[in-house]
Amino acid sequence: MAKLVSQIYGEALFGAAMEAGQDKPLELLNEIAQLQQILGDFPEFDALMEHPGLPKQEKLAVVTNCFQGKISPELLQFLKLVISKERYKDLNAIFGDYTQRVKDHLKIGKASVTTALELTSTQKEQVRARLLETTGLQEMEIVYEVDPALIGGMVIRIADRVVDSSLRLHLDQMKKKLLQTKLG
Repeated sequence: MAKLVSQIYGEALFGAAMEAGQDKPLELLNEIAQLQQILGDFPEFDALMEHPGLPKQEKLAVVTNCFQGKISPELLQFLKLVISKERYKDLNAIFGDYTQRVKDHLKIGKASVTTALELTSTQKEQVRARLLETTGLQEMEIVYEVDPALIGGMVIRIADRVVDSSLRLHLDQMKKKLLQTKLG
């Protein structure tokens, strides 16, 4: 299967960060988050970089003038590469791929926990500890949601895995079994 552009560039950026030193991937990740915030505040910049009538050399000059001395030389060079290869429109996807690679490297997972009632801080910590224990990850970013329709229990989503121990699921399963049972 062919790799997506974001995967190719994300992998290249991650490889360069790893070669630069053990702490560089995380430093670059933090710098990228700040850059994305800045770019998000100025959508006009994206429009300028994606404008088909503006020559590449002028786009490169704008990026240099805007960011030289304000971001790391590695990130500036990467931005210039992306622009010179006319892949600026893929920048957010590239940064997303890089972010996931760094999190995988640092063994940081992401989970969604849905419960019928709001969990206390103690319960949240117990869930976090149990998820770290069962997944073998070092850290876990958890988004907690409340859905009263679950009635009780919880639903945990980690990547493409779902663990549903909600009372709603058990009731639905029981209902199916009862409907399949023939009375004689």
